[in-house]
Amino acid sequence: MNKTKGIVFALISSGTFGLIAFFSIPLMKAGMQAPSILLFRCILSVLMIGAVCLIRKKDIKISPKAAVQLLFLGLLYTMTAMGLLYAYNYISSGVVTTIHFLYPISVACMMIIFFKEKLSRNLLFAALLSLLGVGLLSWNDEGFINTRGLLAVLMIVFTYSIYIVWLNSPEIKKLESEVVTFYVMLFGGFIFAVLAYSTTGIQLVTDVPSILNLLGLSLFATVISNLTLVLAVKYAGSTITSILGSLEPVVATVVGVFHFGEPFGWNSLFGLLIIIGAVLLVVLTGKKKQNIQVN
Repeated sequence: MNKTKGIVFALISSGTFGLIAFFSIPLMKAGMQAPSILLFRCILSVLMIGAVCLIRKKDIKISPKAAVQLLFLGLLYTMTAMGLLYAYNYISSGVVTTIHFLYPISVACMMIIFFKEKLSRNLLFAALLSLLGVGLLSWNDEGFINTRGLLAVLMIVFTYSIYIVWLNSPEIKKLESEVVTFYVMLFGGFIFAVLAYSTTGIQLVTDVPSILNLLGLSLFATVISNLTLVLAVKYAGSTITSILGSLEPVVATVVGVFHFGEPFGWNSLFGLLIIIGAVLLVVLTGKKKQNIQVN
């Protein structure tokens, strides 16, 4: 029963993560700049997660050392979130999300480089597969996709990978996941406020559609997705949760094609499937390695 609950939570988590473009792109089309979008996303998310912490009586006190690390995590989050919206300006949201889904491979590579984990043949094969997948996604009927957009999404693969690796630091692992998310959003909101004020200015939201999109972005694509992710890992385990995370690029691609009318050809389909396959290979290899170590 618990495993079934975990699977449901994992599907909700990956599905809602895939809705980022669904709520963000209409805001951008309405003339709202990325710093303001992300500022209000952080503010609303902090209020919602803060309410969850209050209801569940979570202790949100942190040490100065943890505060410094959470500030850097907030910076990494802002870089990832900004890069994501920036990439939407140049290439389709489905392609952006699919390439961003490469982060488990990037994390595995970082663990090998910086923490001296052993390089496996499966990981090497998955890395080569992922390059093939990116290559297919980067080419459409009109030729090679915009280079700026591709570089932006590759950058957020890198920043998000560092974010994931940093979450394993001893000081951060002591904290509840809700508390970590609360402070990442709080510090991220501060950074976005400074960025918005010094560049485009803080744009206030007055029309109802934009307010609803901001609420949807904060509630579904931030709060619900993060909280159900925690519950999915708790009930179903990290491996099943990671595998079901492949629903995220699928949802983003479906939204892009059917809601925004983005192009989707055979090369996009094969690229999507190859990248999902490469990520699953890395996840399953990691699980097999853990089982060997336990036994």
